[in-house]
Amino acid sequence: MNSFNAIRVKEQEDQIIYGVEEVNIDQLSEGDVLIKVAYSSINYKDMLAVQKNTGVIRNYPMIPGIDLSGTVVSSTDARFTEGQEVIVTGFDMGMSHTGGFSEYARVPAEWIVPLPKNLSLKDAMVFGTAGFTAALSIHALEQNGMDLAKDPEILVTGSTGGVGSIALQILSKMGFTNISALVRKEHQEEVAKSLGATNVIFADDLGELKKPLNKTRFDYVLDTVGGDVASVLIPQISYGGSMSMCGNAGGLQITTTVLPFILRGVNLLGIDSVNVPIENRGAIWDKMANDWNITQTTLVNEIALSELTHTIDAIKNGQHLGRTIVKL
Repeated sequence: MNSFNAIRVKEQEDQIIYGVEEVNIDQLSEGDVLIKVAYSSINYKDMLAVQKNTGVIRNYPMIPGIDLSGTVVSSTDARFTEGQEVIVTGFDMGMSHTGGFSEYARVPAEWIVPLPKNLSLKDAMVFGTAGFTAALSIHALEQNGMDLAKDPEILVTGSTGGVGSIALQILSKMGFTNISALVRKEHQEEVAKSLGATNVIFADDLGELKKPLNKTRFDYVLDTVGGDVASVLIPQISYGGSMSMCGNAGGLQITTTVLPFILRGVNLLGIDSVNVPIENRGAIWDKMANDWNITQTTLVNEIALSELTHTIDAIKNGQHLGRTIVKL
């Protein structure tokens, strides 16, 4: 293992450039466990990582990639042994710590989840950070009353993207029958329905933010985009309902009043997939490996490192559907 391939992001004068390079182990960040990477996945955050002034990468050069699955090569921590299959998502990986777009990665043992039974290394990255985030969102909504027996009206925003597409499939597999998908473009309608949506709503039909409270339409909203979309939806959530929030592709700001919260008891649930305590991750991954395992039906595209640029551009231009994984 004198050298191996990785994507490296560099700052060159006033530009950010990136591409496949030959690197060595000394160019990896420090860590207890060396992993031979099998797969990584491409997420919205990975697209931001190769843009200028997004705040994702904190120092250059950097190997991006915020998640990976692979096999332990060596470990100085007794919890992990050579040949063990593992998953790493979040924390500082691909930001200030070299990440998953590399044939090898070295990470702290505290970041690692053993691969659950019934999940392959490939399946783990078909889920990846997006799937983990979707699962966390659904778990939070369940904890706040989303129950199959109540036959709730559920809306998923960003429904054909990474998080949204997996959320639709999990909700459908759980047996929910009133699942609406929010889309922006006509070609996304059939995709959303194929993922499990029972109804499709176009963003232009959501209405406008005219009043602090509007007619209720949804009991639960799994929001992946934030911004104006979230702002318009909050006044449309039923009494005691909830919205989970996990993304900002639609903007950082939301406009609302206290009325949905103090008159309807609406809950706003923040979802962070980056710094979830390691002791809480295993149970979510076990759900994804078993009851919520939708990897056999997921819309997934498998690429090589050299093809990553095309997917990054598609995400940046709002043209990416489903999940793309990188085979190392």
